[in-house]
Amino acid sequence: MTFRILTVCSGNICRSPLAEQLLRNGLADVDGVSVGSAGTIALVGERMPPEAAALAARFGATDAAAHRARQLDEQLIHDADLVLALAREHRRFVVETVPAATRTTFTLREFAHLAASVNEADLAGVVDGPGDDAVASRLRDAVAAVAALRGVAEALDSADDLDVIDPYRRPPPVYEESAAQLVPAVRSTVELLTLAARRA
Repeated sequence: MTFRILTVCSGNICRSPLAEQLLRNGLADVDGVSVGSAGTIALVGERMPPEAAALAARFGATDAAAHRARQLDEQLIHDADLVLALAREHRRFVVETVPAATRTTFTLREFAHLAASVNEADLAGVVDGPGDDAVASRLRDAVAAVAALRGVAEALDSADDLDVIDPYRRPPPVYEESAAQLVPAVRSTVELLTLAARRA
């Protein structure tokens, strides 16, 4: 069984494809993980702008040139086991579209912040599914462990710390600022999911 991660931003050409590609790279050694992205107001069919593609390449992505923006829809949300929104407005859009997704939808930085408080003991309660379902079960358990910390873990300093700034059509320093917010959050997410997947 596949564990599906969906990253979401506005146009699906800067933030969410960068997160998608870095997550895919970081989880490449974890079997049965699929990562995709979409936009709430997607510039459907568009490529990543050169600035975003250059950032993706700098951080190790090799598939930036293949990206084409697509529109977020209900089916993509229903199919996802974990939705990582790049800002609160995108998280709100997802849960208003599919209210049942509330428990599996976070901003990327929110998920990373909460993931830092999850330990191996928090991941020990799941009963693995049969065969190929085992890893997916562990990853779903990790998402549930993160969700359980909402309102329990120490809050971020400000609500803005939940968002990754949108660099589209802005100067190069804004792309750098956006990456400085996004990349560490991806790394923390990858660390937790890798830990969960490999748990004996």
